[in-house]
Amino acid sequence: MPNEPRVALVTGATQGLGLALVKALAQRLEGADVVYATGRDQDRLREVTTALDGTGAQVRAEHFDVADPERAEELAATLADRHGGVDIVFNNAVMRVGPGDDPRAVVGPYTEVNNFGTTRVLRAFAPRLRKGGRLIVVASALGTLAYLAPVLHSRFDDPATLDDVDREVAGWRDAVRDGSAFSGPWPAFVNIPSKIGQVAAVRTLARRRRASDLSRDVLLASVCPGMMNTPTSREWWDVSAAPTPDEAAVPLLDLVLKPVRPDQYGELLRDGEVLPWHPAAG
Repeated sequence: MPNEPRVALVTGATQGLGLALVKALAQRLEGADVVYATGRDQDRLREVTTALDGTGAQVRAEHFDVADPERAEELAATLADRHGGVDIVFNNAVMRVGPGDDPRAVVGPYTEVNNFGTTRVLRAFAPRLRKGGRLIVVASALGTLAYLAPVLHSRFDDPATLDDVDREVAGWRDAVRDGSAFSGPWPAFVNIPSKIGQVAAVRTLARRRRASDLSRDVLLASVCPGMMNTPTSREWWDVSAAPTPDEAAVPLLDLVLKPVRPDQYGELLRDGEVLPWHPAAG
């Protein structure tokens, strides 16, 4: 990490894991460092910054809707002008679905936030990472090809560009919208292709940047924070024994504050260890 004050940014920072990451960064960074808590709800952002005032690093609020096609580039450019770049980015913003939601009705805004929001953040912030920087996409253990029918693997197995990833996600989205996905090989649970698309995006960008990033001690990766005890998770599963968001944030903070391991670069990580992208043979 550079000697000058560090700059961190968390998307989806008003609740759950995003809020936990902001709190943990504020506590573990220095008083001269800056943590940007971002999200769509400006009132909640003000509450967050007020609550964390004086806890360590400076916590500042920035309105950032990742579904806005222009906002990621605009904010990244602003922070580059203001600070000379960024050091830590957690792309955590997510639109969640509940058991009662009709996938056909929600898949449009869902992919706009979870998938196209991810590729917007990757395009905007990866070029602005300073030496020693970290860009982490919060995904899921569901984001591997093991959860996808083999006939679909080629869609996400190492696309050439982020535009290619976006096109595959858009094709799946459209199939969900018109109902054809449900009579074909796509999983019924929309979270699975979406998470695979996120991980594929990280892998795609990482292939192009690996040598340069590792030479600068930069880490680009996706992470699985594991099941958490949150209101949304409780709609689907019994999570009474699962970690809280504050507990789940600990290994993610360790990841960005410890030295880079080359084997972690571009991969999906859980507690710092690599989750295989391809299904196990046999």
